[in-house]
Amino acid sequence: MAETTLYEVLGVSKTASDGEIKKSYYKLAKEFHPDKNPQAEDKFKEISFAYEVLSNPEKRETYDRFGLQGLKEGGGAGGGPGFSDMFGDLFGGMFGGPFGGMGGMGGMGGRRGRRKGEDTLHPLRVTLEDLYNGKTSKLQLSKTVICTKCNGSGGKEGAMHRCRTCNGRGVKVTLRQLGPGMVQQMQSVCPDCHGEGEVINEKDKCKDCKGKKVVNQTKILEVNVDKGMRDNQKITFRWEGDQLPDMEPGDVIIVLKQQEHELYTRDGDNLYCTYNLSLTEALCGFQFTLKHLDGRDLLVKSPPGDVIHPGAVKCIKGEGMPTYKSPFDKGELLVKFDITFPPQNFAPEHKLQKLEKLLPPRPKVEIPTGEDVEEVSLVELDDTRGSGHHGGNEAYNEDSDDEGGHGPRVQCAHQ
Repeated sequence: MAETTLYEVLGVSKTASDGEIKKSYYKLAKEFHPDKNPQAEDKFKEISFAYEVLSNPEKRETYDRFGLQGLKEGGGAGGGPGFSDMFGDLFGGMFGGPFGGMGGMGGMGGRRGRRKGEDTLHPLRVTLEDLYNGKTSKLQLSKTVICTKCNGSGGKEGAMHRCRTCNGRGVKVTLRQLGPGMVQQMQSVCPDCHGEGEVINEKDKCKDCKGKKVVNQTKILEVNVDKGMRDNQKITFRWEGDQLPDMEPGDVIIVLKQQEHELYTRDGDNLYCTYNLSLTEALCGFQFTLKHLDGRDLLVKSPPGDVIHPGAVKCIKGEGMPTYKSPFDKGELLVKFDITFPPQNFAPEHKLQKLEKLLPPRPKVEIPTGEDVEEVSLVELDDTRGSGHHGGNEAYNEDSDDEGGHGPRVQCAHQ
């Protein structure tokens, strides 16, 4: 069966564009629609099926590579429920028997569809700048491909014969005696044919692949990291995995791994950073610059009188990460402010009095009087061991030590 069958149903060439396929389908569907032409119901189903395959990039690619049989074995490349039934109904009679003479539902007398090889995962380290601006990376890939000299046969025609060790099964069966009347059957890959069930004489092996049927090849893949992609996002290269005889190649899957950034962190499409302000800046206004991920300097200003509290978060609209597949839409840049207070005794008392006049008044506190009022002092907290205590506390410490109290204690530093 020719691979152009579905193209012929729609009356287009194999190189037809998506627009040409759609235009032809609309024209034919209008002509053979059952409401307009009740006798053409089967023809309308053929047209609809052909369009369903050729309008879907994955199904079309599968069909171009493997024909109708490939669609059947692959489940219609994700065709969904009823796809295989439609396949059989439409094309069972067109090509002489169920599924075009493919031997019924099993296909080719019950032969299973081609298995797919394992996918290959490759991590790709990217920076936050790469995910913001986009980039193209080149990845050198080493993989196996079918030997072109022997076409994957391993040697000259007729040289391959059944493995005598496993009798062509690919596995070796051994029996192990566990006890009286108890035997354990164990299976392992045949060491002579390596699970293939066939072997080839040394003198008949292909000189290029040495009878392995495949050779190693190095290929360069261009990996396009689009703006707005995220950590752990996957980029798939279909059928770029290792090639093996009678198997469909697996995929090469690139997994993005974002490196930690020194200034920004990301949450979805938003960016976050922390900036330290002095107390003067927090009270009297400020301006500073942030180096953005695309190299721009963002000038951030706050007018005098707009007080910034410790832990406050301010937003810069539209300066976050680009949205994936919609890079002109961006999230927000959120800045969290930490306030650095001045050191102890930073100004003489008379200057502090002037400063106090500029600040909001102190809250009024009612001080109690009498014998029960005792004035105390605040000192810095000092985390040291008990051996640092002096005076009357020594006896207390010694008693505690007798009971095993050797751990660190929190004490106040002496002024």
